[in-house]
Amino acid sequence: MTIQNIEPIKTGVSAALACDNRVQDFKNAMLDAGITPPDNLIGDGKLHRFKIDGKLNGAYVLHLDGRAAGYFQDFKQGIKQNWKLDGDFKPLTLAERQVFAIECQRQSEERQAEESKRHAEAVGKATYIWSRSTLVSNHPYLTKKGVKSHNVRCYRGSLVIPLYDENGALVSLQFIGDDGTKRMMKGGKAQGCYCWIGEREPGGTILICEGWATGASLYQHTGHFTVIAFSAGNLKAVAEFIRLRQPDHEIIICGDNDERGTGQAAARSAALAIGGKYILPPEIGTDFNDMLAARDA
Repeated sequence: MTIQNIEPIKTGVSAALACDNRVQDFKNAMLDAGITPPDNLIGDGKLHRFKIDGKLNGAYVLHLDGRAAGYFQDFKQGIKQNWKLDGDFKPLTLAERQVFAIECQRQSEERQAEESKRHAEAVGKATYIWSRSTLVSNHPYLTKKGVKSHNVRCYRGSLVIPLYDENGALVSLQFIGDDGTKRMMKGGKAQGCYCWIGEREPGGTILICEGWATGASLYQHTGHFTVIAFSAGNLKAVAEFIRLRQPDHEIIICGDNDERGTGQAAARSAALAIGGKYILPPEIGTDFNDMLAARDA
C-alpha cells in the first residue's frame, strides 16, 4: 500500500466515527429529556417523524455538518428541546468534510432503504389481515364511544382501522382492543397517511381530526366528510395533502383540547398551513367524541 492511499482511509474512518459519535450524543440528549429515540437517526437537516408508544408523536431535525445541532420533540408529552454539540469544537478539514458528507449520505440511504423494506412488508401484512377481517356492527369500543362502525372491520377481537397513503393505497392498520388500547402495525407507514368516513360532496365542508372515534362522532353529528389523521403530529401533513387535492373546499381542523396543549398547537399549525380553520372542544382534557357523547347522554 502506498503512502498516498493511507490518508484517505484514515480520513474516512475519522469522518465515519465523527458521524456516529454525534448521532449518539443526540440520542443521549433525547433519552435525558425522557424521549426514546428511534433506532436509526438521519442527520440530513430535514424533519423526520418517528413513533412513540406506537403513535407518530415524535419528530426531530439533526444537522451533522459543522457543529452538530438540531431539535427534537414529543407532541403528546409536550416536550420540545433544542440541541447543540457540547465541548470544544474542532472543524473538520475540507477532505474530512467531503468524506463526512458521503458517509452521512450513505447512512441516510441505508436507513431509508431499511424503512422502505419495513413499509413494503407491512403493506403485505396489512393487505392479508384486512382481507381476512370481517365487517362489525357491535364491539365494546364502539359501545364505549357511542359510535357506529362505519365499515371498519374486526380481526381476532380487535377493531381494524385502515391507513391509506396519498395514492389511496392501503399501507397499514390500527388495531383497537376491547379496552380501547390502540396499536399501530409494526413497520407500517403512518406519516401523511389517513382514513375517512362519509362521502365527499362538491363544495362541501371537510373535517380533519386525530382519532377514529372522534371522527366517527363528528361525522354522525354533522354529516360532513371526515378525515382521520391518527395523531396530533400528523394533522398538518394530512391537512396539506387534503388541501392540495381539494383547494376550494372549506377545511376545519377539529383538534383535541389536551392538558399539555399538544392538540391545540397541532390543530392551529395545521389550520395555518392550509389557510383553514380550527376548532376545539370547550373543556380541557377532552376531544370531540367526549363532548358529543356527553351531549347525547
